[in-house]
Amino acid sequence: MIKTMLILLGLLIIMYLGYRTYRFVNLDKELKTKIAKGAIILDVRTDREYSSGHIAGSINISLGTIRDRYIELDPEKTYITTCSHGLRSVKVQKILEQLGFKHVYNGGAWVDLEKLVNQQNTGK
Repeated sequence: MIKTMLILLGLLIIMYLGYRTYRFVNLDKELKTKIAKGAIILDVRTDREYSSGHIAGSINISLGTIRDRYIELDPEKTYITTCSHGLRSVKVQKILEQLGFKHVYNGGAWVDLEKLVNQQNTGK
């Protein structure tokens, strides 16, 4: 039982490190480019979560209201979705794509995306 738990823990660590490496090598560069070109940050957390902290200049439409409020968005613009961990932002990305939006990207956790935005703003 302990051996199985250790193997699972090791696999989880390897998966996490793989994701972070992928994000560092590919996703962060792509998102930085999109931010530089004026992509809009779409925070899909609840109003309460958003009010506790968010990326400056982002707009807030929660996952729970996106099917009603997507009409507030321009399908021709580029959006980067974000939430607390990246799960809801993936869901909103898929919903918007199903609704005909062509330029929607998952930015993952807002605190990670905020670092990219701040780096972009300071020119690093």
